[in-house]
Amino acid sequence: MQVQGLIVGAVLASVTAVACSSSSADADASPHGNGVEGPIVTYGPKYEGGEFHLGPVDWAESGGHNACAPAEGYPSVVQDAEGEGPLLAGLWSGIPDVAEACDACIYVKTPKGREAILRVVTYGDTTKNSIDVSPTAFDVLGGEVDAARPMTWQLAKCPERGALLYQFQTGSNEDYTSLWVREPRVPIAKVEVKSKNHAEYFALVRGDDGALTDGGGFGKGAFSIKVTGIDGQEVVDTFEFPTSGLAGVILAGRANLK
Repeated sequence: MQVQGLIVGAVLASVTAVACSSSSADADASPHGNGVEGPIVTYGPKYEGGEFHLGPVDWAESGGHNACAPAEGYPSVVQDAEGEGPLLAGLWSGIPDVAEACDACIYVKTPKGREAILRVVTYGDTTKNSIDVSPTAFDVLGGEVDAARPMTWQLAKCPERGALLYQFQTGSNEDYTSLWVREPRVPIAKVEVKSKNHAEYFALVRGDDGALTDGGGFGKGAFSIKVTGIDGQEVVDTFEFPTSGLAGVILAGRANLK
């Protein structure tokens, strides 16, 4: 799938409080990296009392469809860009507005000091405040199949991987426009568009699959997408309308939330 990159502008705001990592030697025992790079920045409430389970959660959807993806799954270009390949998670569906966490990262820590930054790609039925994880994440967190696996988790800043990607649904056009914002470093609070059909920024509506939709469409012409992080940061990407249309296209931005 071809990725198109065009012009972008960016406006950045201050970030929230930083919590430093406290990894123990035991936390580094896994042969795999844990996704923690530098100080850990977390957002919102801490979810306690749950466990981590081996989903498995993976790009191949061997444990079931990833709820934050289209029917055909995450495209390879998004998998490669998000970078956390083996470090994936699915959340408990009982969390309010759980789809808003699609493509965000979470910081997971166990009582034994194991920790990891995981990318959220799905959600579903599990025990309260628990998560399903990929095989690599299960190993990094010190999981044992026949033992209790307590942990806490919280929304967190992702490792730096590159610019935002905008994946448009295959049914998107100028009259009905729906897309996912992929690879955000900071959980997203809202996404807005300014376009031929919207002289001022217009808020897109989040669906159960994490997609953001303008039921009336952007219109046919240049458009700007403004992404606001949970910490108030803003990034604006501006694009010309693709000559091939919006259906299934992935547009590469020029910046990310910091």
